[in-house]
Amino acid sequence: MKTMDVVAAVLVVVGALNWGLVGLFQFDLVAALLGDGSLLSRLVYCIVGLAGIFQAMQWKAIQRRWSHEHAAVPA
Repeated sequence: MKTMDVVAAVLVVVGALNWGLVGLFQFDLVAALLGDGSLLSRLVYCIVGLAGIFQAMQWKAIQRRWSHEHAAVPA
């Protein structure tokens, strides 16, 4: 599950950076790379959105998993 957590986190960061570009410069990187409104760009938006939902729903469980793993490692 840790791999899924990391993949989702990366996708959420990618989405956040894209929104930052849109807000600051009115530049949509996903649309520029994959085409404005193309099936592929819409798919990327959906996957990033699902990653955000996953992160939001799993937040407490992710914190518990990661804190237990770090606690098990001797200092």
